[in-house]
Amino acid sequence: MGFATLISAQEAVPHLDDERWVFVDCRFTLSDPDRGQAEYREWHIAGAAYAHLDRDLSGPPTPGVTGRHPLPAIDALAATLGRLGIDGSRQVVAYDASTGAMVAARLWWLLKWLGHDAVAVLDGGLSAWKTAGLPCGKGEPARVARTFRAAVRPEMVVDAGAVMALRQDASWTLLDVRSRERFQGKNETIDPVAGHIPGARSAPYAESLLADGRFRDSSELAGLFEIAARGRDAAHTVFYCGSGVTAAHGVLANAHAGRGMARLYPGSWSEWITDPRRPIATE
Repeated sequence: MGFATLISAQEAVPHLDDERWVFVDCRFTLSDPDRGQAEYREWHIAGAAYAHLDRDLSGPPTPGVTGRHPLPAIDALAATLGRLGIDGSRQVVAYDASTGAMVAARLWWLLKWLGHDAVAVLDGGLSAWKTAGLPCGKGEPARVARTFRAAVRPEMVVDAGAVMALRQDASWTLLDVRSRERFQGKNETIDPVAGHIPGARSAPYAESLLADGRFRDSSELAGLFEIAARGRDAAHTVFYCGSGVTAAHGVLANAHAGRGMARLYPGSWSEWITDPRRPIATE
């Protein structure tokens, strides 16, 4: 299966010229959606392709119905992955601009959802790569298009209806990876309604990272999630965030901890608040 959660810069660099490996730059800025691709054209990991959060890794949002970054249609996503040079035989390395793994984890999760296990996120992102002085390129290198065949894993996803039920079920744990302030309904600057889903527990994604942006050791992560999830296993743990993107970081960290593949609520808070009948909480 190859690398399936994280990969270090030192582990990845020997494979830059290996046609069986595909590197994908996922950097993205919410306040300036074109900035990431512009920066990618200026410099990136040598040979890497680029995936845009809004155009490639999300479907079009429907105001008042979906969250800000709904899942893309399966056929459209499979076509995008093929265009990036990915098929079932490739090892994929996804990376973000600097620290953490917000959008890179989204690509990681999407590939897992479509049945592709050989995908890992570059630990420490471009900062780790640049600090190590490893090869970089510029422009938009041509890629050989391939055919990606999806084998969807529907059990990885829960919808709003399922969340409404499981949030009151003691055998499940719902984890919100946004900052504690946003969870508590304080300083909400992105979504029009502040708060969290009643019954959820706060598990900020930033707490899974070291000061340099690399992930904590797997045993340390296991301890953190054991407490956050109240001892529930991955099959009974659901992650959400503001729009379903950063939540994938939580799923990734949980998997790297050796706890298995938790579930994701893709619509997350920005979808939850579109229906006034759904309860909200602040604390």
